Amino acid sequence: MAILGIGVDVLHVPRIAALLARRGSRLPDRILSQMETLQYQLLPTQDISRRIRFLAVRWAVKEATYKAMYPIVQPTWKEVSYHGLGEGQVRRKPVLEYHPLTLSDKSKIGPIHASVSHDGEYVFTSVTIEYPV
Repeated sequence: MAILGIGVDVLHVPRIAALLARRGSRLPDRILSQMETLQYQLLPTQDISRRIRFLAVRWAVKEATYKAMYPIVQPTWKEVSYHGLGEGQVRRKPVLEYHPLTLSDKSKIGPIHASVSHDGEYVFTSVTIEYPV
C-alpha cells in the first residue's frame, strides 16, 4: 500500500453552530453532496444538536480529504461524500467516497480510508489515501 496523502482536521463544533446561525440553509447547501443533503433532510429539524454534529463531521472529513489529496487533485465540497456507521442490525464501517467532476481526477486517487472521532465540542478526522492500483 503506497500512501498518496494523509490529512487530519480538528473542528470545534460551536464554529459550525455559529456558521449555521449566520448562514442558515446556505451552509448545508454549500458543503453537502446530494446524498448527504438527503440524509440531512431526514434528521428531525427540532434536533438541532444532531444536525450541527452531522454538518461538523462532514466539514471536518472534507477538510482532511482535501489535505490528503492536495496537490494531486483539489476536490470541491460536493465531490466528497461521507457515509457514517450503518444503523439498525447491519452495522458497516464508515465510507468516504470521491465523485469528481472530471474522470481524469478519479484515476489519480486510490482507495480512501477515513476515521472520525467526536468528543464533547470537538470532532477529529483523519483521512489516508492510497495511490491508485
